Amino acid sequence: MMTIRTATMQDLDSIAAVEKVCFRSAEAASREELEKRLQNYPDHFWLQMDGDRVIAFVDGMVTDEPDLTDDMYTNAAMHREDGAWQMIFGVNTIPEYRRRGYARRLMRRVMTDAKVQGRKGLVLTCKDRLVPFYASLGFVDEGVSASVHGGVVWHQMRMTF
Repeated sequence: MMTIRTATMQDLDSIAAVEKVCFRSAEAASREELEKRLQNYPDHFWLQMDGDRVIAFVDGMVTDEPDLTDDMYTNAAMHREDGAWQMIFGVNTIPEYRRRGYARRLMRRVMTDAKVQGRKGLVLTCKDRLVPFYASLGFVDEGVSASVHGGVVWHQMRMTF
């Protein structure tokens, strides 16, 4: 049965495994970074479950900073629960579950939750090839981000409520 829920520390190994198969090592969060994120903002990890298996997740901190910066990836203490913007650090789906709408479903849940929580909106960065996907959800491409995370060119995209 497919469900969406927020994470607990018991999900760390599953989350780390999904992260590892979804991103190149230069881009992927380490197990230690994911653990710090879970310690600081577990309710900002949305997990797509197939029964007991984590097949996809979205995570990111909340902040008053309007732009996603590289230091946010490694400094989980920057999270402010009452912040204006929900940052999205990763939209991860394991390969055998891709192209079935799970990322879209997860992002819609994140958007709904952020709206209910009174956020101004959401901010994420993505590679060129994913700009159309996020645009289809209502995100606006703000151009190439200042981020150099993983040595990749990223576009910053924003959804304002």
